[in-house]
Amino acid sequence: MPTPTKKCPECGSSNLVPDKERGEIICKDCGYVVEDKMIDFGQEWREFDHDQADKRRRTGAPMTYTKFDKGLGTDIGQKGDVYKLSGKERNKFFRLRKWQYRISTAIERNLKLALAELKRVSSFLKLPKSVEEESARIYTLAVQRGLVRGRSMESVVAGALYAACRRHEVPRTLDELAEASGIDKKEIGRTYRFVTRELGIRILPSNPVDYLPRFASALRLSAETQSKAVEILEMAQKSELTSGRGPTGIAAASLYVAALINNEKRTQREVADIAGVTEVTIRNRYKELLKKLKLKDKIKTKKE
Repeated sequence: MPTPTKKCPECGSSNLVPDKERGEIICKDCGYVVEDKMIDFGQEWREFDHDQADKRRRTGAPMTYTKFDKGLGTDIGQKGDVYKLSGKERNKFFRLRKWQYRISTAIERNLKLALAELKRVSSFLKLPKSVEEESARIYTLAVQRGLVRGRSMESVVAGALYAACRRHEVPRTLDELAEASGIDKKEIGRTYRFVTRELGIRILPSNPVDYLPRFASALRLSAETQSKAVEILEMAQKSELTSGRGPTGIAAASLYVAALINNEKRTQREVADIAGVTEVTIRNRYKELLKKLKLKDKIKTKKE
């Protein structure tokens, strides 16, 4: 295949052909060797089944904070190897494997248990891998700096997950984390603030817009209503109605108003249950939006 991005310095032709055997790029028109030290990034071996691939592969899985040893640890032998040994050697094999699991530092033992809990909560909340990796990194740093001492492991895990969700702008509330982890919401909030402060993690305030797709999907609202809710939120942000108010409450109220404008009736109780707030919060935010943004006429016109 010719390489159009390069040109021959001798004749200016772009008709260049790579010679993979010699590692050269040659001009097909004049024969000039444009490059003579090409690097072949492909593997130099072939495999025909999974076992051959495992034997010939010289690298393992990528590093990850979701494992206590970052995925760099190795096990003594494979389980299938034990059946090839004699009785005495087999006992030695099991003894070595047992001591390998026993010999570990306090941090490693803590990470083994905590990261398993972290994966469980992350799976329950259906969080993406990027959030899981970031939360594992935050928890590992907290353990290394001794921030877990005096606190329950589950609360620090939940705090690290909440911090990672906030950093990656994945909308999850403290109520959802409390339900998934079984820890009180106030305890998670306290641990989250302590960990982020001690580790110097800068978290921006939550954007109410991030919650709209989830709430709209749960309420089965149309895309038109969701777009209208985004417009209402942008108007509310310009009018400084969102400052000092919970992002879930203002997002749910904007969806409620947008649903009324588009004649998609939803009760305040339905919206409040989905958003995890009270009906009073929805009602108060709803009145503020109607009054400050002057949306009452639009709702009346739509009803007529």
